[in-house]
Amino acid sequence: MILYHGSNVIIEKIDLGRSKPYKDFGRGFYLSAEKDQALKLATFRALALGGTPLISAFEFDEACLYDGSLSYLSFDAYTEDWANFIFRNRNEADNFQHEYDVIYGPIANDRVGFQIQKLEDGSIDMEEFLHRIKYFKGVTYQYFFGTELAISYLRKL
Repeated sequence: MILYHGSNVIIEKIDLGRSKPYKDFGRGFYLSAEKDQALKLATFRALALGGTPLISAFEFDEACLYDGSLSYLSFDAYTEDWANFIFRNRNEADNFQHEYDVIYGPIANDRVGFQIQKLEDGSIDMEEFLHRIKYFKGVTYQYFFGTELAISYLRKL
């Protein structure tokens, strides 16, 4: 399969040290199977940071997700398990660390931080938290590569 990463720079070599913490699935490298989705993320990044929207493409043989080569977690829909996992990764006070090499699942919307505060102060329950963090433009999925082992399975195109 071909996966895409949208940014304001072309990614020649993936450096996990440059990844930011407190993202949906934690600190790692995020890709999409949808080129249009990657372009939207690249456009947003270029507007925020300057530059031009650029797409980097990588080939990935997903067979390694099922043969035991990599530790893999998949969320096929917006579920309470997904919301709990997002909450733990996005919550700075939690210091949550997971052991997954690759994670696949829906993207949360950009207002997760505010919703985490509402959940923690008891203003909303987990069911409402799940509803509020769904991505507003429909279900869109992402791939997270969080270890050097996982990165080694990506081939730059």
